[in-house]
Amino acid sequence: MQNLGNDITINIIASIIASGVLVGAGYLWGKYKERRRFGRRLEEYDFYPYTINRDNFPEFNLKDFRLGMHYFLKNTDPTAARQLIFIGEQNSVRTRLEPSEQKVYARLFEKYDGKKIADDTSEYLENFARLVRLIGKSFPNLGIEVLLHDLSNPSNSLIGLENNVTGRHLRDGTTNLVIDLKKRQLAHEEKLNYELNIGTRKFKCTTIPIIRKEYGVVGAICINVDVNYLTDEVLLSHEKVVSFFQTFCRTDMQLDENILSRDEYAKALKGKRHFKDESVS
Repeated sequence: MQNLGNDITINIIASIIASGVLVGAGYLWGKYKERRRFGRRLEEYDFYPYTINRDNFPEFNLKDFRLGMHYFLKNTDPTAARQLIFIGEQNSVRTRLEPSEQKVYARLFEKYDGKKIADDTSEYLENFARLVRLIGKSFPNLGIEVLLHDLSNPSNSLIGLENNVTGRHLRDGTTNLVIDLKKRQLAHEEKLNYELNIGTRKFKCTTIPIIRKEYGVVGAICINVDVNYLTDEVLLSHEKVVSFFQTFCRTDMQLDENILSRDEYAKALKGKRHFKDESVS
């Protein structure tokens, strides 16, 4: 009986091990099939078309882009190829390639339905456009500009603009924003609360990159505060300061809604007027 029990135990353990091996093999096969179907990320290839220059800045590499272009015409990888096309469009490769290479790129663009990449990005950015519009409309005529760039098309990137203080227009392009955001992404830096001085103009700015897993940086929300308007115009008189803050605090409706914590709510009912008011305990 003892031998029978040992045999049963050994069979059970063997069955568990065999099941584990089969499950593991099935998982690995599934991942392999998934990779074959959807492909790899462009960064996994040797010809990723960004290199770091001597100043430690990322730089678009046209030579590596060409290598990738030819490779994906011969070898199908929808994920990496579409990432390559997206980066190519960001860096205006159509104007940088020789005429013969432009024909190769056109074939690549057609093979991987390049137009749909831009269409997908435009659709993806629709909610961000709504955010920019609503945030901008909450703070009108205050020298606070909010805008949205679609970086799939840098030459016509500006697709959302509220409270214009920079004089730009919708469909204006951007210059080095793609490269700058790429550099900061690699360095794990935020482009937050920085100063720009252009001639006699002065701005306080924040740029928030919009990142998609499939393509990397696809857009950016920018907030630009016209500092000189605040210091030279608003602060010029008491009346203008009052007018500024009346506009800042203006609302369009009143709702019965609580946004305070339980503790802050109780203190508000007792008379606490703002978050630094310590007169109510």
